[in-house]
Amino acid sequence: MDLTLKVWRQAGPGTEGRIETYDVPGISEEMSFLEMLDVLNDRLIVEGREPIAFEHDCREGICGSCGMMINGQAHGPQKGTATCQLHMRKFSDGDTIVVEPWRATAFPIVKDLVVNRSTFDEIIAAGGYISVTTGAAQEANLTLVPKAVADTAMDAAQCIGCGACVAACPNSAAQLFTSAKLAHLNLLPQGQPERWDRTVRMVGVMEQYFGSCTNHGECHEACPKEISLDFIAYMNRDYRKAIVKNRSLIAQP
Repeated sequence: MDLTLKVWRQAGPGTEGRIETYDVPGISEEMSFLEMLDVLNDRLIVEGREPIAFEHDCREGICGSCGMMINGQAHGPQKGTATCQLHMRKFSDGDTIVVEPWRATAFPIVKDLVVNRSTFDEIIAAGGYISVTTGAAQEANLTLVPKAVADTAMDAAQCIGCGACVAACPNSAAQLFTSAKLAHLNLLPQGQPERWDRTVRMVGVMEQYFGSCTNHGECHEACPKEISLDFIAYMNRDYRKAIVKNRSLIAQP
């Protein structure tokens, strides 16, 4: 396959960016999208040019670091797939592919396709934990968890924090991410002690950085793990309950 890539290049957060065009011949349809970028970078290095900066780690759709916009779609044209799992057979010989970083104020560009997603870390740090008693582990059957609850919590826990939901949302909202991180703890018995404080604190941090949800549903469509919009409803329900239960906490600055 012979391809033309139009890639966003930006030397740093305070510099002006631009689209650069590259001809990329001889690409196998069996390559992943990131392997194709590796091939291009190898050629740029041989030519003495600056390689394209992009994030990656596991290359198995687990870590969520590989996110980028491909032809205007978060993670590219294949639904339920992270960029690292996207293969070049989804494209055709002669295609022009536009590659850009996530576009959201809360995700400032570090370099080229790399963005800073530390705002997600702040949301998790605000309440994404449970209280545990240190010492010997309890016998597993002492805490009964209904299968339906366990299954739903595991569905929420699939979120890999890639940021596609924010990038796809016209409001740059983070409700899908935040609600998934809340639900996988709030649904389980072990997550009940902090449930209401957790909800207030995580939603509070989210609202400092991200836009509001207006039910476009683009977040679910872009999510590589296809996290359900139902979790946003669960979060809104718990937040309203938390306002009543935690009036003293809400009143704090």
